[in-house]
Amino acid sequence: MTKLAIVLFNLGGPDSPKAVKPFLFNLFRDPAIITLPAVARYPLAALISTTREKLAQANYALMGGGSPLLPETRAQAQALEAAVKARDGDVEARCFIAMRYWKPFAKETAAQVAAFAPDEIVLLPLYPQYSTTTTASSLKDWLGVYKGPGRTRTVCCYPTANGLVAAHAHAIRKTWEDAGRPKGLRLLFSAHGLPQKIVDDGDPYRAQIEATAAAIAALLPELPDWKVCFQSRVGRLEWLKPSTDDEIRRAGGEGLGVLVSPIAFVSEHVETLVELDREYAELAKHEGCAPYLRAPTPGIQGLFINELASAVLKAVGRPGGIAPHGAWRCPAGHAKCPLRTAEAA
Repeated sequence: MTKLAIVLFNLGGPDSPKAVKPFLFNLFRDPAIITLPAVARYPLAALISTTREKLAQANYALMGGGSPLLPETRAQAQALEAAVKARDGDVEARCFIAMRYWKPFAKETAAQVAAFAPDEIVLLPLYPQYSTTTTASSLKDWLGVYKGPGRTRTVCCYPTANGLVAAHAHAIRKTWEDAGRPKGLRLLFSAHGLPQKIVDDGDPYRAQIEATAAAIAALLPELPDWKVCFQSRVGRLEWLKPSTDDEIRRAGGEGLGVLVSPIAFVSEHVETLVELDREYAELAKHEGCAPYLRAPTPGIQGLFINELASAVLKAVGRPGGIAPHGAWRCPAGHAKCPLRTAEAA
């Protein structure tokens, strides 16, 4: 029986108020996030984590004091492990979780995977859309610490995979129907933002976000008015536009309500449960944008988990290296696309 280790990458989140500051420090000291040399990046990360600590603690307090991301990822790991085993009885599959900025860190998970002694390893990011700030950072972190056995494949992205798209469409439609099918509604596909310069430098994130949104919208002809927007802006740099808050204001000014779908997230965490459900809901109320609806993330929805299982087994079946899952290929002009980089090498 083939021993298969599935390593799920995610950002991680603080599990207690005391963990907030070191979590923020780990985040902002990552050269994929702040591209300054270490001699400048570390002091800046210390400053940001100190100045943002109390606000971040207040946000996490609204969720019980810590992030729900790890419990949600564990639930996904359990569901995925079962789905892979159900599809291929000749595989002894085990899921592991490697978080980027808080526990369990890649080093700890790497030791667990090595002890499992797998024949095959699939590295599977829970970031459907590739970015140098997420998947590439997690992959670099993992490759720097894993020294155990196993032939490795990496799924770099799956922005238009059928199960992902269908899961989002199902969540959006159910949210709309549960609200009584309101008219005068704009669908906002909200993704975590990035500084514009990262995308200008060849990062394919925006192109993949737009592809995800278009694929979902194609399944929702009953909601033809839709836009892509970006949330969670930090700092003074120019970030991807339009912003989600500006689009909420725009909809309110046009006498429309909004239904927000967090298409860059597959689990609930602070950006959905606080930023979308509280801060933007309050903004919508102030701007006369009603109704304000928010579709849930895919979570452990069967459509999504089965697509992840398909991604894992198809990755094992290919010769090696890094590749997207499904039919997606980044269009020309995205120099940071890992497949293009690998093919050029």
